[in-house]
Amino acid sequence: MTDTWEVTCRSPWKRPLWFFVGLGAAGAGLAVVRLVFWGGRWDVVWSAGGLVLALVGIVSLRGATARVSADAHGLHTRTLLRRRSVPWGDVADLRVHLKYTNTPRAQETRRISLLLRDGHKRLLPLPRSWSPQDPDFDAKLEALRALHRRYGAPESDHIPVVSHRTAGRGWAGSLSLCALLVAGAGVAAWFVPGMVSDERAWRSATPCTARTPATERDTCLTTLPAVIARTDVNGLKQPSWLYFTGSRPLERLEVSSDAAEDFEAGDRVRLTVWRGQVREVAGAGHMWREHIPAAGEVAVMAAVFVLAAGYPGAQVLLRLRGRRLPDDEVLPSAVPFAAALAGTALWLLPLCYLHPTTLLASPGSIIWAATGSLVTVGLFIWAWRATRVRTPAAADVTEGAAETQVTDGAAEQETEAFLAARFLEHTDYNPHGFGTHIVLGGGPPAVTPHPGPGRFAAKRIPVERLSVAGVRRARGSDGDTVPRSWHIAELDDAGEPVRLTAAPDDLVRIIRELGPAKAR
Repeated sequence: MTDTWEVTCRSPWKRPLWFFVGLGAAGAGLAVVRLVFWGGRWDVVWSAGGLVLALVGIVSLRGATARVSADAHGLHTRTLLRRRSVPWGDVADLRVHLKYTNTPRAQETRRISLLLRDGHKRLLPLPRSWSPQDPDFDAKLEALRALHRRYGAPESDHIPVVSHRTAGRGWAGSLSLCALLVAGAGVAAWFVPGMVSDERAWRSATPCTARTPATERDTCLTTLPAVIARTDVNGLKQPSWLYFTGSRPLERLEVSSDAAEDFEAGDRVRLTVWRGQVREVAGAGHMWREHIPAAGEVAVMAAVFVLAAGYPGAQVLLRLRGRRLPDDEVLPSAVPFAAALAGTALWLLPLCYLHPTTLLASPGSIIWAATGSLVTVGLFIWAWRATRVRTPAAADVTEGAAETQVTDGAAEQETEAFLAARFLEHTDYNPHGFGTHIVLGGGPPAVTPHPGPGRFAAKRIPVERLSVAGVRRARGSDGDTVPRSWHIAELDDAGEPVRLTAAPDDLVRIIRELGPAKAR
């Protein structure tokens, strides 16, 4: 046992942080002086810069004053505004909280979190690591675990790692995103009836006449002559303009870039005005018409929002479904639900576009909706079954291995079977993790870097020195390269622990083949 009596964690960047604290104080003083004694635009800019520096100083002060220490009495944390102490008897476990940052390099951040006996979780401010290989962070973590083992009672004999793939990660973010997308769908759907009414009014509008009352001229079409003075053609991301001579009937009109290229200076055009806005520009051989979003387009947008909300909703569902699992066990992927949502989109989006407000108005749309709903129900049943949590059956593995023991030692399978599986540790038969498949039959079991055929570059597995210690589900500490649905077999390789991962059925088959091979 590590002879550790006290551990202290401080920020390794204390000097740079204190420098930014001083810079922030200077910025705050500059902001106060500028705001009190001077005025003007440039003074406001300087004051805003000083306030930004002040905020940077406050954040740096929090990092510079953070401290975590541990001794025989418990764990003590100190931050800028709070101090806490937790005795070891109240700590159920020490865990690693793994988070990936949204950067081009996909940097990962590791922190230590506490699981208390009452079920509450607390994230320690220190130590913190931005690299998967950080000896200082690993040493501090091991020292804290040694103190916990000496003066407390840890629930786990391994280091639990909680990441975005595991059951212990919170689902508040996914639920908020789901609610936000559903709210967006509701807002889009609220505009659909009004857009249907406007679309019908535009199609039925007639030209205004001299007898049309002034109060009804917004509902009819007014035609005005105009002469184009010049055009301003810009790219797709910037608006293009038509300018009119004498600013009559208006100074300029925003149009598409293609329309701005078609018209030229001096062209005589006719402007069609409806409800106070120019809807069409017609000239000699050229016409521009303002695009009015159809109700079907907005209905499709609402349906897309609902379907998009289904994915974070599925993530919440999976986390609720796996709430009884240990926090560091990997949950099944929500990709099957994404496939079900994509299949639903194939029939729902065209239906919303063609029948935005008349889904049940015709027998054809009713049959369409009913048939699509049955397909969606079938897809979601398949997704529910595909994302079930499969518990490893270690007893079946050992019994199956015993039942398939061969006694003659001469018969071997002639056909080769390549199964997707790999050892997670670097060994003599899996150097640098090169193996991606295990070949069974046609010879001794071997590791290969390809799915076959043939045993090119295969390395024989020394089954005579391997023994199965247990089978479990994937954990956060196994890494993100292990698929969510695969299981892990913990093997003993002449005293060295080795992990073998594969799909549940393939893993059972591999382990059952190792027993007869060992006997032979």
